[in-house]
Amino acid sequence: MTDFAFLSALARAFFALWALLLCLTNIGSAVLAAVKKRFRLSVIATVFFAPSFFLWQVIFDYSLFGGTYKAAEITSTLCSLGWGYWLVLFLLLSVASAYLLGYNIRYDKTFITTGTIKLYLDKMPCGVCCWRKNGRVLFSNNCMNELCIALTDNPLLNGNQFKEALKGDIFTVDGKVWHFASREIELDGESLWEMVASNITAEYAKTQVLEKDKEELSRLNKELREYYSSIDESVERQEVLQAKMNIHDEMNRLMLSTAAAGEDTQALDKIFSLWEQNALLLCMEADRNASENQASALESLAEALSVNLIWCDSLPENFAQKQKELFFFTAKEAVVNAVKHAGAKNMEIYFKQGKDTLECFFTNDGTLPTRKVNFEGGLANIALLAQKQGADVSVESTDKFTLILKFHTIG
Repeated sequence: MTDFAFLSALARAFFALWALLLCLTNIGSAVLAAVKKRFRLSVIATVFFAPSFFLWQVIFDYSLFGGTYKAAEITSTLCSLGWGYWLVLFLLLSVASAYLLGYNIRYDKTFITTGTIKLYLDKMPCGVCCWRKNGRVLFSNNCMNELCIALTDNPLLNGNQFKEALKGDIFTVDGKVWHFASREIELDGESLWEMVASNITAEYAKTQVLEKDKEELSRLNKELREYYSSIDESVERQEVLQAKMNIHDEMNRLMLSTAAAGEDTQALDKIFSLWEQNALLLCMEADRNASENQASALESLAEALSVNLIWCDSLPENFAQKQKELFFFTAKEAVVNAVKHAGAKNMEIYFKQGKDTLECFFTNDGTLPTRKVNFEGGLANIALLAQKQGADVSVESTDKFTLILKFHTIG
């Protein structure tokens, strides 16, 4: 077998280049492993690097001094070996170095490392950063860095300063709405601060639309309540007008009867008696029939809905007309709701008189509500009418459900 020293200069140069490539390969493997904090692989790469560099130095030394006395003794010894031994050694180093480099590259693609985490977080559409209590930033992705520059005109170097610069939670950057949320976390026994910035542009736009719809709905509800109130007033004016027409017709009949009686004393006595009786009856009709008709209407409503109406107390005499109307309006709504929402069969109506107050109770034996009672529909109208009279409407749900109408001034 030909000695390595007797190879041509071109062959030795080929081996020298091969050794140099092995050195560079092992340097790359060591650096790549160190970046991933796999220092054991860095040590192995350094072990492979040492013989590669040594062989390169031997070939370089022999190329400079040849077989003269100036060449190192180990150079002469190794170069006197057959070139086949050199080839086997280079092949072993090449296989080992290539396998180590391939393992490092494959590990970076198949295992979770700090580099892959950083790469993933940089691709996230939200901003993330973490810093120590002294403000030193441990990590921040590209999105958070860009947001910091856009909001403060400075790069993200201190987490505490960036947190203090954000006076609110929601900011608009380049037409997008961002929500910033920060919290204190504990990692390996150390307290850290974490901040996350989320893109809520779509949600914020929908929220704005909902707010506008809510305002419009509130306005419509207010107009409807006022409209229902005006309907009640119109009905009341119609009833008053009808009562006046009845009184007017009765008075005309009595006047015609008086004129037709002439000088008949006996007939005049009867007519004057009718004048007296009808005058009293007609004057009392508006006040008396109003409450009687409403009470009758309430009884009819309860009978139609199969509800047993129990009057524990009689209607107070010191009720004003407006208060009576509100009372019966509330009673009708209480009966309807008791049947509709609770399936009630009985309703008790009773009163509690105070010094300057009067409380009206409407208690049913139906199913108790499972959630908070909201004043909507008819109850909202009652609350509005009660507010105009300085009264209050409330509910009480213990063993039975009770609707309470409280007047603060009576009469």
